Amino acid sequence: MGSVEIMAFPLVIVVAVAENGVIGKDNGLTWRMPSDLKRFRRITMGKPLIMGRKTFQSVGRPLPGREIVVITRDEGFTAEGVHIAHSPKEAVAKAKALAKAMGADEIIIAGGGAIYTAFLPCASRIDLTRVHASIDGDAIFPSPAQEEWRETAREEHAAGPGDDHAFTLITLSRTSKSP
Repeated sequence: MGSVEIMAFPLVIVVAVAENGVIGKDNGLTWRMPSDLKRFRRITMGKPLIMGRKTFQSVGRPLPGREIVVITRDEGFTAEGVHIAHSPKEAVAKAKALAKAMGADEIIIAGGGAIYTAFLPCASRIDLTRVHASIDGDAIFPSPAQEEWRETAREEHAAGPGDDHAFTLITLSRTSKSP
C-alpha cells in the first residue's frame, strides 16, 4: 500500500467500540444502536467500503449507495453485488478504482477486527463511536498508538430511541507518518 495511493484516497476507519475494546461477539454486534447505524450510513454513503468476509456475512447483503470490497483468504468465495480481494493491497487497489469512479474522496475501512488491525498503520482518520458500556465479546479493536493520533472532534450523546447505551463520537486524526 503505497503512500501515494493513500494520500489520493485517505483510508478512514469507522468503528463502534465498547469501553473495554470489544467490537463484537460471535460475528455480530452485541448492542443495538440505531443512532450510530444512521451515522454510519451518513458517513459511508457514496464511498467504497473495505471489510472482511465474516463482517460482510454478518451484514448479509451489499449496502445500498456504497461499493463493498470484501477481503477473504477463501479463493472460492463469491457474493453477488460485491468486489472480492484476497489481500489488503488488492482491496485498496480495487477501492481506489471504485472511489475514482464514484467521485468519492476517501475509502472506508469497516471491519472486523483483523481488517482494522491490518489497516490501522495506514489509516489517516478514525471515526470512533465509544459505546459507554463494557461488553462481553470476542472481537477487539486494536489500540491505536496514542502518540500517532490526536483527537480532533468529540460529541457526547445520551442513548437515543432504541439505543442500548449512551455513546461518544470521537474523531482521531493521524499526527505522524505510519511506518
